[in-house]
Amino acid sequence: MIDRASLAPLRHTGFRYFLGARFATLLGSAIAPVAVAFAVLDITHSASALGLVLAARTIPLILLVLFGGVLADRIRRDVVLVASNLVCLGTQSLAAVLLLTGTAEVWQLAAIEAVNGAAAAFTFPALQGLIPQLVARSELQQANALSGLVRNVTTIGGGAVAGAVVGFLGSGWGLAFDAATFGIAALLISRVRLARTRRESASESTLHDLRVGWREFVSRRWVWVIVAAFSVINAIIAGAVNTLGPLVADETFGRVGWGLLNSAMGVGLVLGALVMLRWRPQRPMVVGMLGMGLTAVEVLLLGLHPSLVLLLMVALVVGIGSDFFGIGWETALQQHVPQDRLSRVASYDALGSLVAMPVGQLLAGPLAEAFGVSNVIVGGGVLMAAVILLTLADPSVRGLRRLDETPGAQAEAEAAAPAQPPAGPALTVADGIPDAPGQSERTPM
Repeated sequence: MIDRASLAPLRHTGFRYFLGARFATLLGSAIAPVAVAFAVLDITHSASALGLVLAARTIPLILLVLFGGVLADRIRRDVVLVASNLVCLGTQSLAAVLLLTGTAEVWQLAAIEAVNGAAAAFTFPALQGLIPQLVARSELQQANALSGLVRNVTTIGGGAVAGAVVGFLGSGWGLAFDAATFGIAALLISRVRLARTRRESASESTLHDLRVGWREFVSRRWVWVIVAAFSVINAIIAGAVNTLGPLVADETFGRVGWGLLNSAMGVGLVLGALVMLRWRPQRPMVVGMLGMGLTAVEVLLLGLHPSLVLLLMVALVVGIGSDFFGIGWETALQQHVPQDRLSRVASYDALGSLVAMPVGQLLAGPLAEAFGVSNVIVGGGVLMAAVILLTLADPSVRGLRRLDETPGAQAEAEAAAPAQPPAGPALTVADGIPDAPGQSERTPM
């Protein structure tokens, strides 16, 4: 049962605005991946072409994300997010027009996805450093759980709507809806102002800022070990699931079923967020990585026996486990990393977690042609399980404890970073995208 303490972050006006804006954009963004995947398959029934379009978005994100982290620690994060949402309003509108008029080509969709990836490179670091500016430090896990709850509710509705819209009306209408939500988010964010983060020196160069962020990133072994693991995990999800999965769906349980799988996972994510509103595990990364291990089971089932009923049940459990990781990861970073450097650490997190995704996207098609779709998916599931077990074997991951359970840790963390004032009536923002390494898709809302 949810008590008043679990809802404490909602007393901040800015956080309530944040949740409202996030709901609007994520509802549309839940449809976009399904629409883009099947739009490419309609133009050319080729896993290689789909992998190329997906990689076109990921590569600019990887190349620019470090600079996004520097920018988000230098200027107001709400300004970054407004600009990103406006860019995505334009790109998704253009994609919708091309698809609805029947003039879309693969290279055009790839170019649009590249612009979206560039926008994501700036919005992800800004978003990751945002919540600590909106709520009190003691409310971080509850705030992350509520944020995840909104994301997951939209995943349920968006997945079902995606399957229906793309299956019955076509991809163009799905992207048109997504474009409208970006416009709504930009409007909401433009009405508020977020406090600028404090920096050690406003005159330092970009290179200096990147070095400082790198030192913060590598000084915590559990951070870079988990990020390294997710470079492999996300590459497998990008290739075996996001690229080859739609092919399996087309040949077995259909496009509507693929959308329903997203909804089933969304239900699990909601349940996971509700649990994390109350439960604060002593070893959050152990619980989180065990939760991610369920994803390997889903990948194996997709390759070995793509039964919609079984996949729906497994996707529900996978959603619960994924949120155990995602909420625990976000909270751990926010508690252990100084606020004025958090966006830069988040950008290194994004770079490491996503750097291998284009490899998975580009190799999935050729590997499937050489060895078969099923064999490639199963191989990915086995590799994912091995990586998760190796990560759990690392002492720094097993030993990371909840911050407030370590004597003196809270005082040490407070001394390391200036306290941020609680969000006032004018403090808010909209979420511009990606979440934690547990999320394979990091797209602007």
